Amino acid sequence: MTAGRPQVAVLDYGSGNLHSATRALAAAGAEVVLTADAETCVTADGLVVPGVGAFAACMAGLTGVGGPEIIAARLAAEHPVLGICVGHQVMFGLGVEHDIPVEGLGILPGVVEELHALPLPHMGWNTVTVPAESRMCAGVTGERFYFVHSYGVRRCSEAPTHVAWTEHGGDRFVAAVEAGPLWTTQFHPEKSGAAGARLLRNWVAGLSVKDSA
Repeated sequence: MTAGRPQVAVLDYGSGNLHSATRALAAAGAEVVLTADAETCVTADGLVVPGVGAFAACMAGLTGVGGPEIIAARLAAEHPVLGICVGHQVMFGLGVEHDIPVEGLGILPGVVEELHALPLPHMGWNTVTVPAESRMCAGVTGERFYFVHSYGVRRCSEAPTHVAWTEHGGDRFVAAVEAGPLWTTQFHPEKSGAAGARLLRNWVAGLSVKDSA
């Protein structure tokens, strides 16, 4: 590990925008490894759970590499996890696509469902309404982030988490969540220019570098 740079494991489970995420995290100041090795993912200073595509496929891929156990172990130890796009969605209790319900990880309350909005997919730049106490979005209040999705969480209990919201086509959905060591974003910070880069720096700056001696 490079001195002073936190190690971030990007969980490789067969889905996700892996290479752009690893490049963006490295630019944010992390030493990044793309891996499915359980020990590395559990012990890294930070873990990123990416994801693109269908909720069910992502859950199957996660399960195949022991992702639920890795994430549970990290959160139980208060070790930071960042979920992006479908990596955000799988943290919720249930995903419903094409009327087929699939259990998520159940860490956050809410159901991932098709947005009641046109056009779909929601693709492009949109603003995010964040709570004043947000550490994730410090320095990027009022900025736009890049979204590519048709599904989201339209209702979510905000306590005890900090929840950011976005509106598209008249429908409101969860754009990001801060829940202790777990941060998640429906948008892609790695594709969101300067605002996304600042968000990733905020996350990396909060990681505690473990003593490798």
